[in-house]
Amino acid sequence: MTNHIFVNLPVKDVDKTVAFFTKLGYTFNAQFSSEKGATMNIADNIFVMFSEASFFKELSQKEIPDTNKYAQVGIVLSAESREEVDKVVNLAVEAGGVARDDIQDQGFMYGHSFADLDGHLWEVSWMDPAALQG
Repeated sequence: MTNHIFVNLPVKDVDKTVAFFTKLGYTFNAQFSSEKGATMNIADNIFVMFSEASFFKELSQKEIPDTNKYAQVGIVLSAESREEVDKVVNLAVEAGGVARDDIQDQGFMYGHSFADLDGHLWEVSWMDPAALQG
């Protein structure tokens, strides 16, 4: 069975969100995008669907939490190196995001996080492949 993961997040401005994540190197699937939302490709079977907030609220039938006060979700993205972790977080900050917390360096694992334009929490993490086999 092939499984796909679609994470759906509310955003204030779809176009600004697309521009932000494009600066980080991500691409979007036009076939699954509209004025109400945009679908970002993470991997062959992993996608993030950024939905305009009022459309998201229609779909979920729930209030959207204030991300200045509440964490809605934390998303962890894997990186191929420590350098890639730093690069992605630095690009996020340059694009208008906010670096969060201190760098987590545990030797075999290295990570840093940022909040995007809507306050969603993203962590970028690298793990030494040798530690995974161990």
